[in-house]
Amino acid sequence: MTVSPSPTLHALRRGDLAGTSELRLGGELTEFPPEIFGLAETLEVLDLSGCGLTRLPDELGRLKRLRVLFCSGNRFERLPPALGDCPALSQVGFRATGLREVPAEALPPSLRWLTLTDNRIEDLPDALGRRPQLQKLMLAGNRLRTLPSSLEDAQNLELLRLSANWFETMPAWLGTLPRLAWIAWAGNALDGEAAPAPVPRVPWDALDLGPCLGEGASGRIFRASWRRAGETQQVAVKLFKGRMTSDGLPEREMEACLAAGRHPHLTGALGRIEGHPDGAQGLLMPLIPDGWRVLAGPPSLKSCSRDVYAPDLALAPQVALRIAAGVARAAAHLHDRDVLHGDLYAHNTLWDGHAGEAVLSDFGAASLLPRGEAGAPWQRVEARAWGVLLGELLDRCAEEPPGIAALRALERACDQTDVRARPSMAEVVGILTPLLSPERHAPA
Repeated sequence: MTVSPSPTLHALRRGDLAGTSELRLGGELTEFPPEIFGLAETLEVLDLSGCGLTRLPDELGRLKRLRVLFCSGNRFERLPPALGDCPALSQVGFRATGLREVPAEALPPSLRWLTLTDNRIEDLPDALGRRPQLQKLMLAGNRLRTLPSSLEDAQNLELLRLSANWFETMPAWLGTLPRLAWIAWAGNALDGEAAPAPVPRVPWDALDLGPCLGEGASGRIFRASWRRAGETQQVAVKLFKGRMTSDGLPEREMEACLAAGRHPHLTGALGRIEGHPDGAQGLLMPLIPDGWRVLAGPPSLKSCSRDVYAPDLALAPQVALRIAAGVARAAAHLHDRDVLHGDLYAHNTLWDGHAGEAVLSDFGAASLLPRGEAGAPWQRVEARAWGVLLGELLDRCAEEPPGIAALRALERACDQTDVRARPSMAEVVGILTPLLSPERHAPA
């Protein structure tokens, strides 16, 4: 059967796209279109996801300005060595391609963000730790038992996803990396047992599903009415898709959300849904009030591991402080229950838009912590994530907050390279509480 070229490919072949910096091709391709090399002087972003490709040309290095390459959903058992010849290539995405092998020569010298989620990789080359700009590493859903020891020198690595692999232990040095702030490892052999979650099981037929409120990588959230004991309560229902996300497995997200329990600054679970007609798994959650919104957008290709805020966002000092304190209290509660959020970010923070009331959401990257002192290093890793958030909030204050020196000192304490010297989130809450307006004090 002959496959018709996509309109974009037609335009490329006609020369209509001369001078473009971004190219996204859809539809089936039998080979890498050679016309792409005609964009060698300008092309920076190339998306060939889901095109059925099995190889890339050896001369890929001719694309000397190429920064971003996506080839997810194709069929590559070996990461193409030609990637290493691209001098400017910093972001590489080969998700769900059947990858088994990652040659050292396939890692470009400017590598900053590597996504190899949902493949069959058992080993990674030592060269990975010799990419000094490496900042974001997505490896969930593979067959890894170890990491290259060279990653101990990855001084700029901030985000690491190891969920759904075959790890029996985490390398001891991993919790000492000076800039690591966001990590996930749920779904490995090292997982502990979650504390029993005292939440009801909610029959599907006790719910009247309303409109969809949003959709993420792991599932869709609906407004719903929950009928029980002669009363009706408005709630949110999250139905999970049941497939691998960049953070890990949906069932592990459910487990962590249930283990987290209830807290005023968390979107925790009210119950677990059973009896869905299609067998879908789901959680009953509190309904976020109308008008609440996310604090920021997720990281962009340019920002890599930093959220993207609205350029006109200007916060009153006490509002910024209340948001920071709410998230700190949520994180301290999670750590006390041996749960690491793993994705403590502004884009996972919902707030009321005016007073600074806020909740931490999304347990897709959450992991169960080792009990006792073994969990302390990971809590300090997450303290850095909160410190990043604090700094972002302070930078967006319309005027200098009272106690700014103490707040900046706290930010620096959370960001210090000696992970063990960072404060715990319970200590952070203790420092913040006296700085809040008296009428806004709340229990930690």
